[in-house]
Amino acid sequence: MAYLPQETIIRKRNGEELSEQEIRTFIEGVTNETVAREQVAAFAMATLFQKMSVEERRALTLAMRDSGERLQWEDLDLPGPIADKHSTGGVGDKVSFLLGPMAAACGLFVPMIAGRGLGHTGGTVDKFEAIPCYSVTPDNATFRALVRDVGVAIIGQTANLAPADRIIYGVRDITGTVESIDLITGSILSKKLAAGLQSLVMDVKVGNGAFMATLDDARALARSIVDVSNAAGCRTSALLTNMNWVLGASAGNAVEVHESMQAMANPAEADERLISVCVALVGEMLVNSGLVDSPVTAREQARASLDSGAALERFGKMVAGLGGPADFAENPEKHLATAAVIRPVMAAEAGFVSAHATRDLGVAIIGLGGGRTQPGAPIDHAVGLSAVAGPGAAVGPGRDDRPLALIHAVSETDYEAAAAAVRAAIAVSAEQPTPRPLELDVVR
Repeated sequence: MAYLPQETIIRKRNGEELSEQEIRTFIEGVTNETVAREQVAAFAMATLFQKMSVEERRALTLAMRDSGERLQWEDLDLPGPIADKHSTGGVGDKVSFLLGPMAAACGLFVPMIAGRGLGHTGGTVDKFEAIPCYSVTPDNATFRALVRDVGVAIIGQTANLAPADRIIYGVRDITGTVESIDLITGSILSKKLAAGLQSLVMDVKVGNGAFMATLDDARALARSIVDVSNAAGCRTSALLTNMNWVLGASAGNAVEVHESMQAMANPAEADERLISVCVALVGEMLVNSGLVDSPVTAREQARASLDSGAALERFGKMVAGLGGPADFAENPEKHLATAAVIRPVMAAEAGFVSAHATRDLGVAIIGLGGGRTQPGAPIDHAVGLSAVAGPGAAVGPGRDDRPLALIHAVSETDYEAAAAAVRAAIAVSAEQPTPRPLELDVVR
């Protein structure tokens, strides 16, 4: 009797537990396209509402991992551990740009398979495509050689690596099923385990700009990922970090690339929250990999990779090795696209920034053309927000006329719509707010 994917969907819709073989058969159908996209969407929605057991989640992850190629590194005799990091997504989350080169400069080998934008959050791959001629889909030989020679290569998901996830990921983005812990776990770990990692650190974002809005939800996701990944033989831990604010001072594509380059070139002048998150995550990677025993020493080494310029040097070599400009690290402004309209948006009254409605800022960037409303749709890399006033910043008249943000837009009409969204999303109060912690918890 032929397999009927709708029966799997009905069983999950009714809250029944799916067998490992049933999940594997469904995922095989997703991969070979005998399961229709409408059925993928229905399965995702049923899973979102009915959830999965630990065994179902593990089966889903491994089935997605096995839907395509699995990378092997043993033949390269790399003189260090293979490690990576993954973020659950946020607004202004440009951590990978700094973290990959930092980790490589500390002796790790980082084959990072990154994703595109999902929902209101920006995608690392989309941001790298703002760099002219940078190939996010190199052939396997180029990818492996770059990891061996530079220590890091950040690329997109190839057609042969966890192809089932690539299909499900695109469907989740436009069907309101992004928040499912089960689907997030399978999506993240199928790619990471297929990449042949020995250790992984998760950056689980928490707050109004994250998919996990509460600390309890974030802990549940972190525990899910840590447990499944460790059971699969990849030593994993998770940091829970604050996403109630835009991370750094920019959100978009080219604007985030530019901020990342400035941060690596002048870390002492960079956004303190961005640097702190990067140092904490690289430190965790060094401990997970066994290179460093002390978390304090690990963070010191991570920071030193920035201050010495070693991370910037690695980044430049990676860009050149993937087809980008040879002088990109030294002259990013020369190569990044700029928007036709770049204008500030001012606060109505003087005061201090007390809150970001961070998700709304991410949605505003999509409205500018910096994100997608349909899978595979083109995006405008030049648009976005820069000079975003962070927590406690003095803004408005009499505060050196500091704006809430600079808007990078295609037209005046787009600027006006984004300006209204920014004013509504960034709260200003008369009193300076109490600082909130950046690192909220750790799960090991």
